[in-house]
Amino acid sequence: MPRILDYNGQSAERTVTVASIAALNEQGTQLAQVTASTAGEAAAAAAAGIEMVVCMSQVVPVVREGASHVFVTAAIDFEGDVTVDELVGRALTALSDGADAVITARRLEVVRTLAEEDIPVMGHLGFVPKKSTLFGGVRAVGKTADEALALWERFRDLEDAGAFAVECELIPTNVMAEINKRTGMATISLGSGPHADVLFLFTSDICGEDEHIPRHARVYADFNRLRVQMDDERVRALSAFRADVKSGSFPNDSEVVQADAVELARFVDELD
Repeated sequence: MPRILDYNGQSAERTVTVASIAALNEQGTQLAQVTASTAGEAAAAAAAGIEMVVCMSQVVPVVREGASHVFVTAAIDFEGDVTVDELVGRALTALSDGADAVITARRLEVVRTLAEEDIPVMGHLGFVPKKSTLFGGVRAVGKTADEALALWERFRDLEDAGAFAVECELIPTNVMAEINKRTGMATISLGSGPHADVLFLFTSDICGEDEHIPRHARVYADFNRLRVQMDDERVRALSAFRADVKSGSFPNDSEVVQADAVELARFVDELD
């Protein structure tokens, strides 16, 4: 496992580095990335051998607490920062908190400024959820030749701006395959097929936490069913407690502490 010095100058080990991610395309190696928002999710990803996690920048400290070795990418443009300087400040805070890179879907000027500061930065192309209205709704981007060509130009511009990697969301898999052959950036596929350097799914989708599962996701667990069972079991337990209170069966002798009879007598004498 590579040894690095983190942004605070502290010795650390990482599963992968920016340099090794950037070299994936040449090596033909694929990594896995998932989301994490808690120390528990990060620890589970690490235990499962997941190399990369992405999180909101404000939870980097807890994610890093859960997993000291995984590569952590912080999303920096979800907290109201507007100017380039604010976003640079957000990125520097994320790195100081333990992130290895940042991701942003903001304009090229932001990417370029971050890269000029030697901040490892990823872009986000294809379908960008917060910009869904610009695409007319949730849909794949690049299904026509004209749209695919326009998308390719954005890849080239993003690479020229200094991004070392790019999240590629809901791009047709055959279009993604052609782009992946030609871009120098590491590609991270979210719903864009297998022709990428990193394959990415949300932990909530993998674990089946929501009723609606995106078409591109594969579900490996049924947390939603377990949650319903837990909710039902919680109501059952609370109802039983209320019934025991009403009947007088709670608490029983094993659930209380009794003072010694002699000491109790002395206490009562003093009261009287």
